[in-house]
Parts: sequence; structure tokens; C-alpha cells
Amino acid sequence: MTGSDKKVFIKTYGCQMNVYDSSRMAEAIAPAGFAETSTMADADLIILNTCHIREKAAEKVYSELGRLRVLQSERAKDGKQTMIAVAGCVAQAEGAEIMARASVVDIVVGPQSYHRLPHLLTEAASGKRLLETDFPENDKFDALPERHKAMASRSPSAFLTVQEGCDKFCTFCVVPYTRGAEYSRPPTKILSEAMRLASAGVREITLLGQNVNAYHGDEGGRVWSLARLLQALAEIEGVERLRYTTSHPADMADDLIEAHRDMPKLMPYLHLPFQSGSDRILSSMNRKHTGADYLRLVEKIRNARADMALSTDIIVGFPGETDEDFDATLRMVREVKYAQAYSFKYSQRPGTPAADMGAQVPEPVKAERLAELQTLLLEQQMEFNAACAGKRMSVLFEREGRNPGQLTGRSPFLQAVHAKADISMLGQIVDVDIISAGRNSLEGVINPWRQHDSDKKQNYTMSMA
Repeated sequence: MTGSDKKVFIKTYGCQMNVYDSSRMAEAIAPAGFAETSTMADADLIILNTCHIREKAAEKVYSELGRLRVLQSERAKDGKQTMIAVAGCVAQAEGAEIMARASVVDIVVGPQSYHRLPHLLTEAASGKRLLETDFPENDKFDALPERHKAMASRSPSAFLTVQEGCDKFCTFCVVPYTRGAEYSRPPTKILSEAMRLASAGVREITLLGQNVNAYHGDEGGRVWSLARLLQALAEIEGVERLRYTTSHPADMADDLIEAHRDMPKLMPYLHLPFQSGSDRILSSMNRKHTGADYLRLVEKIRNARADMALSTDIIVGFPGETDEDFDATLRMVREVKYAQAYSFKYSQRPGTPAADMGAQVPEPVKAERLAELQTLLLEQQMEFNAACAGKRMSVLFEREGRNPGQLTGRSPFLQAVHAKADISMLGQIVDVDIISAGRNSLEGVINPWRQHDSDKKQNYTMSMA
């Protein structure tokens, strides 16, 4: 299946890095004649790019494969072949089992090997079923083609992976086993990719890594920190906004905090997971910080940039978590005050230390705690959004809105913003007066004499007083 006019449908689960990986997979197989389709039933190749972080991740993959078996059978009646590949972290962790349980699958490929997709497709076309989950010695990014201008320019914002893997070994996490040890891409490679994105019309770049602020790229024998990399990216013509995710509190260095203070292009939004407010649970998680450490770090960050919006990840019901431990998490949330947060019930991941711990918390208790936590987090999110009403924000318009004549973009704080705007403003950064705030988005209006000339001046700060 390597001829022209073939269609591929990629279903992406999980994090932003998977979104990035899916785009790179599409680019890798484009020279083999595969064009993306948004309709699964039209696809000659279906790739499930999986995530192992969420609860029952593997079960969801098998459920999807059951539906794909039916689709494959229906297409076969019309004489159409449908090849199916499973990629990503579930593929890495459970590849052999997927091959054994799901005969519908032709290819299983891990997140470090997807650059080999063109070769694997050629092999699979001859009837072979292939499992590729090794950690190759060669850098997969070197093997991938340069990002196609047509693909890169679909949106004025783009993801760019700069770091992969993690050496922290949190006891609940599968990332070290599915993505491997920490690896930082060379700065020159990242800058080259960013310049191609900028030339294709990308205005905002989000740097990705499982532990992105541990970035330590080697450039001519000298190590670049994430702050140094951000400074170099800010000098690229056309790049107007920079973000990064996901960060570990233990790697939030002073030069990175200072970058938030000194770099207008670095957005005032930081995803900084703390996972639990209880020191006992943090120790059991192997998080390498205490609650007090986290609070001191938040204070330092906000002293450097007062308008910084914080988001976080929180796990409830970790093995051994008591009511007192959970209360400590609630106190942490109340003290920090988050603009946004992601909270989950703990679920066992085979192969991780926490999966074999005793004192697993009953599901009803986890559900009750999660509901209480999410009520508090939603109150804080709505409070943060409500404080934006009456303010003026710089908004990067990314796509057309649901209503006629409406565009949707992102504020510096990553909120969705809707406003009546001419289609010519797509891809532009425009001053928007916020008139109302909802649970998940803001509504704004544009006054012609207040339109933002992003080529002359950038001002991303906003008084929240």
C-alpha cells in the first residue's frame, strides 16, 4: 500500500506531544502517497496514536479496534483494503499483547520508532504483521522529513517537541517506560524547525516535553537550558508568542523564572503539576518536592511576573491517601489559586511501583474526593475568567468560530476568546476588549481604533486589579 492517492486517518489520544507526533507521522508517510482524511470510512490506513496516561487506556484501544474490525469488513465488501496501525505509548507498553489479541492490527509501532512507518507500510503490504517497539540508537528526528509547509501552516499556532522521556520515575507514571530516558534535541535542529514554522505563518510555538524544563540541549559542547533556547526562539522573525509544557517543579530553574520576567514573547501561563498537597503522598509518589517547596516556587514565580496564570495536575486517591492527605491537597489549591487544572482519580498502571502498593483507595472514595476537588477547581477557573471581563487582551485568532462572522483565538493565558472579526484577522494578534466570561471561554469585541499592530509592538501584560 504505497501507491498514490491513498488516504490516512489518524486518531490521536492524550497529550499535546501525541498531537505533534500525529502530525509528524502524516508528514513521514506523505511521500509514500498518503493524504490525510477527516473521515475514517474513507481511509486506506488508520493509525491509532495512543496514550497510556488516562484510566483504562488499553481497554479504550481494544474497544476502538473492535469497531475498526467492522469498518474493515465493510470496506472489504467494496474491494477496499484497510490497513490498521497502533502507535504511541499503549503500543510501546503492550505491543505484544495487542498483536496477540487483535488480529485486525497490521502494525504496532512505539513513539520512538514512528519515523520507520514508510518502511513498515511497505513490509505490511506484503501481508506481514509487524511489531516495532525498540528504542533505536539513532535520533528519530533526524530520520523524519522536514516539516511540510502546507502541513505546518494549517494554524498560526504549532507544537514543537524539544525534549522527550523522563528520569524522575514518579511511582504512578509509565512515561519512563514508554518514552525512555530524558533526551533533549540539539538547539540548531529546534531553531531550524521553528524557522520553517514561522515562514509558513506560525505566530505562536508551544515547546513540548514530558519534562520540558529539564531541557539541556548540547550545542558545540555547550549546554543550553530551556531559558536559553526560548531566548533564541524569540529572535526568530515571525515568532510572536512562546509557551512550553509540561514542567516539573524540581527543574524550574532561576533563569527560566527570569525569562518570564524579561521576555514579552513568553506567555504568562505555566502548567506546573503538584499532584498532591500531602508530603507523605508526595514522598510515596517519588515527586522529589514537598508542599512547602512548591509554594515557595509559586511565590518566586509570581514575584517575577505578577500576572502569571497557573495550571496544574492533581491525582486523588493515590494508594494510602487518607482524608487528611486529601485535605492537604484542597488547602494547596485554595492557597495557590489556579486558572485551570486537570484532576484525575488514581488508576493502576501495570509495571509501575504504585500499582503494587497496598492500601488502594476504594473507587467510591476516589469518586467523592474527585467531585469535591473539581467543584473547587471550577470555582477558581470561573473566578479567574470573570476577572478578565472589562480588560483588554491580545488575542491570536486561530480559526473561524461557530457563529457567522466570528473568530476564535487564544488569550495570553490560553483561554479561548470569541469575537466578531473579519476573516482577514485569522493568524493575527489583535487587541480584544473582554465583555463577558464563561466557564471555558471569554467573549470580546474589537474596536477599530484599538486594533493591535503586532509587527510594531507587543504587549501581553494585563492588570488584573
